[in-house]
Amino acid sequence: MKNNEKKNKHMTLDDRIEIQECLSKGMTFKAIGERIGKSQTTISREVKIHMGPYTNSFVRTDEVCPKLLKAPFVCNGCEKKSRSSCPYRRQLYTAKKAQAEYDTVLVESRTGIPLNKESFYETERIISEAVQNGQHIYHIIQSNNLPISTATVYRHIQKRYYSITPMDLPRAVKFKPRNSKESDYVPKWAREGRTFDDFLAFVEDNRDIPLVQLDTVIGKIGGKVIMTIHFVNSDFMIGLLLENKTAAEAASKIQGLKAELNTLGFRFGDIAPLLLTDNGGEFSIVSAFENDTEGNAESNMFFCEPCSPHEKAEIEKNHTLFRDVVKTGTSFDDFSQETVNLIFSHVNAVKRKQFNGKSAYDMFSFYYSELLASALGISFVPANEVIQSPKLLAKFFS
Repeated sequence: MKNNEKKNKHMTLDDRIEIQECLSKGMTFKAIGERIGKSQTTISREVKIHMGPYTNSFVRTDEVCPKLLKAPFVCNGCEKKSRSSCPYRRQLYTAKKAQAEYDTVLVESRTGIPLNKESFYETERIISEAVQNGQHIYHIIQSNNLPISTATVYRHIQKRYYSITPMDLPRAVKFKPRNSKESDYVPKWAREGRTFDDFLAFVEDNRDIPLVQLDTVIGKIGGKVIMTIHFVNSDFMIGLLLENKTAAEAASKIQGLKAELNTLGFRFGDIAPLLLTDNGGEFSIVSAFENDTEGNAESNMFFCEPCSPHEKAEIEKNHTLFRDVVKTGTSFDDFSQETVNLIFSHVNAVKRKQFNGKSAYDMFSFYYSELLASALGISFVPANEVIQSPKLLAKFFS
């Protein structure tokens, strides 16, 4: 295993067994670290924390062996460790003992210190009385040696577990609550099995499945946004108006679209079985995109690599037609879904060179039907009536 493959990872029992064997061979901390992919400091700390005394009937003095005052601090590699000729108390590193101590600390660090009913109320009494005297939480905990963290105390006060309230705290009125903000990116666990490499492998095995790309077009920062859905085989694009750029709003709107299609006899998974999007946090609720309104799987969703818009170049290119009508920086706050449908009806009516003069609307209607296009909010626009400029919005809002 390469040295850097184990960095920043917890030690395993196998690692500790190897440390024990290396110590028995007289290897240095540096050599051991290079062997198992850990730093010299990590090995030194591991040995110091978990080494322990070992006594037998041959020990004749309480003095410390001079050799134990320097690395490796244990008797594992000493030639006298198993002989009766050594009069000193021994210090050994044992892998199984070290692992057991590590497991105990790990469990305790994750569970915390349990409080029974009596100790909880006693802690509450001490904290509440001290707060009424103007004392600060950290000062109270330290002064009374309370087995609880400051974060836990604040959490209990916020949840009204104590007789005091947040307003009783000395500085509570001076601070505004922090604004909660959703992640701007899809979390790592949601992308597992859905990376761009996974997408390429899926396409290799399913070449005939039509691809649909997803993205988000932003108006004014903090205002409404438009989630675009692009059917690659026909260059047909629709937009869903979102009140904000959050995962909950995007999930709600895509599920709403699926429900509306169901009432008209269509199924989203039949026209969008394969989805590809970027890592925007609004796409974090994967189940809303992959499952139908009953929770049954109907689509496969994958994510591009970060900062790789070229991996969904088709939808990015089609956004330029949208921007012909709605310039960058224009607020969507006055838009309704009808506004968005009008814009994309004109975008889909533009003749395409790759389709020999046919429009995206023509191609989509050929692949599916005009009824489905209408169900998606797109209307037919005659070629000589297409407005591909901001004049379309001026006419709509006049």
